[in-house]
Amino acid sequence: DFTTSSLNGVQKLASAAIIMATSIGATACSQKQEAKPEAKQEETKPAEVQAMKGEDLAKIEADKKQKENYLVVDVRAAEEYKAGHIKFAINMPIDSFEKDYKKIESFKDKDVVLYCNSGKKSGKAAEILVNNGFTKVYNADGVKQFKYDLVTFTNLMGADFEKDIADGKAGLVIDARDEKDFKDKTFKDAVNIGPDSFEANKDKLPKDKNTAIYVFCYSGNKSATVAGELTKLGYTNVFNALDGSKEYAFKF
Repeated sequence: DFTTSSLNGVQKLASAAIIMATSIGATACSQKQEAKPEAKQEETKPAEVQAMKGEDLAKIEADKKQKENYLVVDVRAAEEYKAGHIKFAINMPIDSFEKDYKKIESFKDKDVVLYCNSGKKSGKAAEILVNNGFTKVYNADGVKQFKYDLVTFTNLMGADFEKDIADGKAGLVIDARDEKDFKDKTFKDAVNIGPDSFEANKDKLPKDKNTAIYVFCYSGNKSATVAGELTKLGYTNVFNALDGSKEYAFKF
């Protein structure tokens, strides 16, 4: 039979076991809580902005396949961009960049190259991107630091190009793809003029040099060539689809 003394001893042992178990659980919980902020901080650390030489950007732009792996953004004012910009660059002025960068969120894990005149404005834009989760951001030499081959037509992303046409902004749409693809499906009232047939189809061009002309192809290469020829003829409102039909699902 248990005596009162024996019972008290058992109760003391049980109480000690409970205290010890509670203490171990609390310690383990505390350790987990301490480790959590460190892991979170590691995950949210922004990427570093990388510098890009002008000659390297020029090589990318000259390579038809390589240029498709990069989005090049001119952060200068619209007037400066229109006066002359890098061939495949879109325009996103620094003054509204913090609001507009969301338009290119699909490029968060792709290569994005920014430039301006001297690298100062593009540096600010690059910081905005990395602070918002972009992982491959480059600040390239500006147009006053490297002699790029500049063009004067405007590049548009596929969605913006299509929206302008839907809104009736295009005076003429040029499909620069092969004839078989043009005949298969294209934009309403578009004409088929590629780089090789440009000279033979000049009669299809509008007399008014201020007419808004929108040009597209498969990947932006042929259309950029046609757009360049149009500006040489004095057309002042030429728009090139940076995304071609193989990259963007146009609603023909």
